[in-house]
Amino acid sequence: MAVAEERPILITGGAGFIGSAVARTATARGDAVVILDALTYAACIDNLAGIADNRHYAFEKGDIRDRACLDRIFSTYRPRSVIHLAAESHVDRSIDAPSAFIDTNVTGTFQLLEAACAYRDQSHCPEGFRFLHVSTDEVYGSLSAGDPAFTETTRYEPNSPYSASKAGSDHLVRAYQHTFGLQVTTSNCSNNYGPYQFPEKLIPLCLTRILDGGQIPVYGDGSNIRDWLYVTDHARGIANILESGKAGEVYNIGGHNEWANLDIVRLLCRVMDERFAADEALAMRFPNAPQSRGANSDALIEFVTDRAGHDWRYAIDASKIERELGFVPDETFETGLAQTVDWYLNNEAWWRPLLS
Repeated sequence: MAVAEERPILITGGAGFIGSAVARTATARGDAVVILDALTYAACIDNLAGIADNRHYAFEKGDIRDRACLDRIFSTYRPRSVIHLAAESHVDRSIDAPSAFIDTNVTGTFQLLEAACAYRDQSHCPEGFRFLHVSTDEVYGSLSAGDPAFTETTRYEPNSPYSASKAGSDHLVRAYQHTFGLQVTTSNCSNNYGPYQFPEKLIPLCLTRILDGGQIPVYGDGSNIRDWLYVTDHARGIANILESGKAGEVYNIGGHNEWANLDIVRLLCRVMDERFAADEALAMRFPNAPQSRGANSDALIEFVTDRAGHDWRYAIDASKIERELGFVPDETFETGLAQTVDWYLNNEAWWRPLLS
């Protein structure tokens, strides 16, 4: 059966880190998916290699800012729902070049909403068509040490061009629900980690720097705190929201896992030291790693000038999605991190070309 005849899920940004996890989760559940991705630097078609031969899968290279492209995809595949993940997402890049974030995250989301509304009003749009917008906890701003975790009603106080652009897209999605009746839900997640994450993010950056013997940069004194969620758990949470979430609602997805950045880096250093101690072959495979020279990974830690406007703490209160949809993460930080480390050790062919 052709994908279009199965009323697939359209996943924007589906070749990215989180998007590809969502695609793998959906196909494993028996859903048909259409991936729309512009294949910018942080996306990789190899992220979808595991489902490339699945008859329930189709890929379209395209940009969410291109309305003609969007109209063609809606008309061709007639999806039953949209999971919108396409976005510029790296805070450092948003400080250096914010215009790309406004263009993709705000204008791109606007074009997608417009195309979705036009499709909804056509006779071939399936009844119950849904639009799930995937956002971030960074729209809520920064917490102090004693502050309660972010809830779905926390006031928006974005502090970076990235988080401001995501906040803008969140508000657009809400407006299209209230003004035009588009059936939308929004999810706000904490920091993700796991396989296929681009090496500019903290955990894969640390892992690849250790394996290559490069410096591990830590902003400021490393005390900034983040809440961490294993990417496959996030994908499961998204599936729960799409299946059972109420239109017009917001759901926070978190891992109940607050860690200071420096503590995460030191933990990764210890884990990697243990891996090298247990497997002598790693020193042969990665001769530039500090362990191969008789040193420990923490010798690579380098404190650097803090990021401009660096938020101090994020924390997610995920009680609503647990209470209403029965979702809780499967992975603890220990089990998720072990799987992540093993994946990067065993998939150098994936991450090595991305370092350039």
